[in-house]
Amino acid sequence: MLAKILIGLGLAILALGILLYVAPGALGWFGRLPGDIHIERGNTRFYFPLTSMIIVSIVLTIIVNVFFRR
Repeated sequence: MLAKILIGLGLAILALGILLYVAPGALGWFGRLPGDIHIERGNTRFYFPLTSMIIVSIVLTIIVNVFFRR
């Protein structure tokens, strides 16, 4: 079971790496979605990627459910 998880993670990281190598700007939109909180005042910056993390959570939930459904 752990082997399948590690192989899946490895393949996902490989695919992401190839995507970023072939098309560097492909994920430039990620982190700048509506709902991501970005506050900048003086020398202080605060960034909270709320919408981006909700999307990551939904995608990971779908992937885990597909792989571990019985």
